[in-house]
Amino acid sequence: MAGILDLLNSDLGKTIISGVAGSTGNDTSKTSSVLTMALPVLMKAMQRNASTPQGAEGLMGAIQGKHNGSILDNLGGLFGGGVDDNVKEDGSKILGHVLGAKQQGVEKILGEKSGLDAGSVGNILKVAAPILMGVLGNQAKQQNISSSNGIGDLLGGLLGGNSADKEQSFLESILDADGDGSIVDDVAGMVLGNASKKGGLGGLLGGLFGGK
Repeated sequence: MAGILDLLNSDLGKTIISGVAGSTGNDTSKTSSVLTMALPVLMKAMQRNASTPQGAEGLMGAIQGKHNGSILDNLGGLFGGGVDDNVKEDGSKILGHVLGAKQQGVEKILGEKSGLDAGSVGNILKVAAPILMGVLGNQAKQQNISSSNGIGDLLGGLLGGNSADKEQSFLESILDADGDGSIVDDVAGMVLGNASKKGGLGGLLGGLFGGK
């Protein structure tokens, strides 16, 4: 199964990146950096939440209902007319639910690493969160996952399956940092440093998940 970062590198991913950048008024390459770091972090947080039966059932209910993937069917309409406030409010709720008290710290660190202020990062994540949930809903349909028991495997697969401990601990570090970013400086430096060698998004993907 393709991972979440493979998706970002696909045509669909490029549509999402340019659409999110346009709708939030941010530079495309910086938006790409934010999403490349943020989506795995959000999924890691979802994986944590889904490790309890209650959390897994809540997530399963969401991706079988409102977030069943239908948002991906009309991204042109979503971005073309400007992302409406309902989508952003939905995104805000998703972020609050998934990240909880960690949200501000995560946004601050992602801002430092991408060169955007935390407010801009927050706006990007609000638009991206419902789309990410749609991706999950779509994948669940494709893989015929109909019970909450399969949700952990679904998230693990999109995160790269049995990815190296280093990447997993990087995601954990961002989630557990207190907002000063010091824990993740070294790893993030490695991630963003690789981008210049390999060029753009592919370099970021390679830096974060060992490359393909």
